[in-house]
Amino acid sequence: MILLRSSFLYPPILPKSPTYFPKCFRGKLSGLRLSSLSIFSTSASFPLSDEEDEASSMKRVRNSGRIYANHQTYCWLLEGYLSSGSITDAKKLHGRLLKLGFDKDDVICRRVFEVYVARGDLSYARQVIDEMPDRDLCFWNGLIFGLIKKGLTAMVLSLFSKMLEENVDPDEVMFANVLRACSGDKIDYHSVKQIHTKIVRHGFGTNYIVCNPLIDLYAKKGFIDTAKNVFRGLTMRDNVTWVAMISGLSQNGHEKESILLFFEMHNSGILPTPYVFSSIISSCTKISSFELGEQLHALIHKWGFSSETFVCNALVTLYSRCGDLFSAERLFSKMDNRDGVSYNTLISGFAQKGQNEKALQLYENMQSDALKPDSVTVASLLSACASIGNFIKGLQLHCYAIKAGMCADIIIEGSLLDLYVKCSDVETAHEFFLTTEKENVVLWNVMLVAYGQLGDLRESLNIFSRMQFHGLRPNQYTYPSILRTCTVVGALDLGEQIHSHVVKTGFQLNVYVCSVLIDMYSKHGELHTAQKILSRLNEKDVVSWTAMIAGYAQHDLFVEALKTFEEMLYEGIESDNIGFSSAISACAGIQAVNQGRQIHGQSIVCGYSSDLSIGNALVCLYARCGLITEAYLAFEKINPKDNVSWNALVSGFAQSGNYEESLKVFSEMNKLGVEVNMYTYGSAISAAANTTNLTQGKQIHGRMIKTGYNLEPEASNVLITLYSKCGSLDDAKSEFLEMNDKNEISWNAMITGYSQHGCGEEAIKLFEEMKQLGYTPNYVTFVGVLTACSHVRLVDKGLEYFKSMNQDYGLAPQAEHYACVVDILGRAGLFTRALEFIKSMPIEPDSMVWRTLLSACTVHKNKEVGEISAKHLLELEPEDSATYVLLSNMYAISGKWDDRNRTRKLMKDRGVKKVPGQSWIEIKNTIHAFFVGDRLHPLADEIYDYLDVINKRAAAIGYVQDRYSLLNDLEQEQKDPSTCIHSEKLAITFGLLTLSNKVPLRVMKNLRVCNDCHNWIKYVSKICDRDIIVRDSYRFHHFGGGVCSCKDHW
Repeated sequence: MILLRSSFLYPPILPKSPTYFPKCFRGKLSGLRLSSLSIFSTSASFPLSDEEDEASSMKRVRNSGRIYANHQTYCWLLEGYLSSGSITDAKKLHGRLLKLGFDKDDVICRRVFEVYVARGDLSYARQVIDEMPDRDLCFWNGLIFGLIKKGLTAMVLSLFSKMLEENVDPDEVMFANVLRACSGDKIDYHSVKQIHTKIVRHGFGTNYIVCNPLIDLYAKKGFIDTAKNVFRGLTMRDNVTWVAMISGLSQNGHEKESILLFFEMHNSGILPTPYVFSSIISSCTKISSFELGEQLHALIHKWGFSSETFVCNALVTLYSRCGDLFSAERLFSKMDNRDGVSYNTLISGFAQKGQNEKALQLYENMQSDALKPDSVTVASLLSACASIGNFIKGLQLHCYAIKAGMCADIIIEGSLLDLYVKCSDVETAHEFFLTTEKENVVLWNVMLVAYGQLGDLRESLNIFSRMQFHGLRPNQYTYPSILRTCTVVGALDLGEQIHSHVVKTGFQLNVYVCSVLIDMYSKHGELHTAQKILSRLNEKDVVSWTAMIAGYAQHDLFVEALKTFEEMLYEGIESDNIGFSSAISACAGIQAVNQGRQIHGQSIVCGYSSDLSIGNALVCLYARCGLITEAYLAFEKINPKDNVSWNALVSGFAQSGNYEESLKVFSEMNKLGVEVNMYTYGSAISAAANTTNLTQGKQIHGRMIKTGYNLEPEASNVLITLYSKCGSLDDAKSEFLEMNDKNEISWNAMITGYSQHGCGEEAIKLFEEMKQLGYTPNYVTFVGVLTACSHVRLVDKGLEYFKSMNQDYGLAPQAEHYACVVDILGRAGLFTRALEFIKSMPIEPDSMVWRTLLSACTVHKNKEVGEISAKHLLELEPEDSATYVLLSNMYAISGKWDDRNRTRKLMKDRGVKKVPGQSWIEIKNTIHAFFVGDRLHPLADEIYDYLDVINKRAAAIGYVQDRYSLLNDLEQEQKDPSTCIHSEKLAITFGLLTLSNKVPLRVMKNLRVCNDCHNWIKYVSKICDRDIIVRDSYRFHHFGGGVCSCKDHW
């Protein structure tokens, strides 16, 4: 290696050629440091010329022994100082150049000037300019062009001003260069306007060479209207002019105008450029005009710009944003030259659409191509890692962000915190949060979401308070985060305080905030407040409307939900999947199956044919309407199914009375290993309870214990109901007493259970205990208590409780409560008071009230009041067979055979058919059903034979059959005795034949048990020494030792 020594200190011997250094020195001296003298202690390098013959050059070097610096040498040194070296060394070199007489050299002086500008010493730079001779227009153009070329634009405006002061008139080239130099952030509108004025003054106001960068500058500064004025003033435009205007419109949110201008350009015959296609595709992407973007793609292909990288990048962005990732990926794979933007765009597209594995794989390919992701892509990759739980890859990306200096980027910080929140514990996330910049409101919002997901309202409030303490103003995403937490934990009062804060900070009309407020108030039953918020919204926001619809549906206000759904469509708002599913659920609530089908058709038209939530709602609709076949067909179309799909069948069938079908689906779920939750168990237990299937109910209870759901208060509540409805009151009581966390539902279930079993005193005692412990009674509680008072004939106590509903608890009695009071009075034979009570009702008496009174009249043989009740019933429900049967029985018991016959004829003429009596009994996990006079059972002969034996034994101790109480003398003679055997007698006889003596008989009947059967069962319980539990349509009867728990009052 040859070192440059002190020969540089000698006066230079100028070579014949300006490029003295031979070619053979290239690469050897290029990295050489001039370290001999302080004035050359720099990292500037010497690129050497290859013009001289290599052999002769080498010979000259050998002969001379010295290497002399010339004009080109100093140019190289100064070039090196532009990127490195100290300003002190540069000044020393400048001094040397002055001594050597280079102060008149334009090229050297210009390089020295550029070095001072690059090193930030502008005073020396101006001094160099001031001392330069022959500063004509050519000089200034060269000087400014050189600065722009090297990115040294800081002094362009001052130099331009100096040029004007020297009365040098600029030309179009000068103005164009000055305008290009003004594209930085520091130039303001006033300065641009001054330059524009000078352009016009010098006669270049319509010159497209000058106006092209002027349009571009105005557009980049956001003064798009001024840019449009310049554009319109041009008499001659080239394709650069059109590109500047179209891209400016696109960048400033005038996408539609940019598209229209493109078509105008196209119609004018101006040839498009790749840049204009890039801008116009971006406009289509921004306004979601994807179909037009696809058409432009064809035009791009036609013009031969398909291989342009930046055009392909714009197309990849277009397809990614419209969700067509297949086309985006295919276009990406065909690109000849992919850059970082290409990868970044597709990676972001994959991440945004949830294809996280593909996003991470593409990142690995990007690394293989030696390309680096930008901060937006790293943020997308971090989100992908957070979504799939790839914490290790997320940590690697965090390390990369640190090395690349990206961690201060607010997007990166937010994505990193989101990664730690989703893939690590909240404490670690909090530790990372404490290391970040506290001025980033996004990070505070992420922490609010993190603690909200944990339901930690206390820490959420702490974050919210500290955020304000640090002076950060909440944004539209801050309030929803904490409001959702309030919704989840049921803190409506705190949510209302946050709402007031929303109003104070001016977010009360923000659609995102309002949608969460509507959801909060709706879920807490404050539907009136939610509706007021919705009515004040100026924007048409589908999320707010669907939140309101869902709120109505969740609170069983199905008509209001459907009305709101129709209003939303009338307002021109297209529903989303949540709106459609909520509306269909509302149809299920009122069993409006035809309307539900119409809404389903609308959802298909809107592209939701395979949406899971809509499919589940449709299954629920058909199941709750009792359309078993349709429910199964809708269920089979769902793919994949979730536990909500199965629950829709189980609960829907249970609610429509298809209990056995519900239990069948539940069994199938268990066979297939489908996840069962508390909602599933509740529906299945409800079905078992309504079929009095105690065995299957206990099996479900066992499954609940295995899965740990038995510890939930909701589980104990449904189990209390199960055992109560199945006649196992002791098991219900045990379940209630073992509960550690009782709520109002628990007390209501037990009180109702006591009432149904005729244990009125126990029910009343439990009610008083409930009040003493601070639990607040509700509507269900009072139905149970009033029913209990009716069963034990506590008239005054019952009326006292009824009055306390409104006086003490602010509960307006509903129809069922009035019916209970009528039952209390009717059972006690107080028909005059009952009629007066009905007349004083603030609501119109419904069929339940009049049927209760008619039933009491039948028991007490009160023909006058019974006829009044029947008259009202026949007006309200002319097709209900129960009214005719009760009235007919009342006449028969009273011996009014003509009236009885007239009632039966009226029933026949109106085509009303009596519901046949039916009884069920479970034997060895099989339900056996019997009708009156039934001989279809395989063991019918044995049953009837044993029934004769029982009847004889019962008669021997005093039983007298009363089967003819509803028949006149002629009918008694003509009637076959076997046809009068009621279904409960057959069911009990079958149970006695097949069950062990130690097992209680449990029978369910769909109608009220008659006097004769009730009397007969008492005798059977005595002679057979068996506990017999009968559940009829009114209550439970516990028979044992010849007595019934109802004490013959039912």
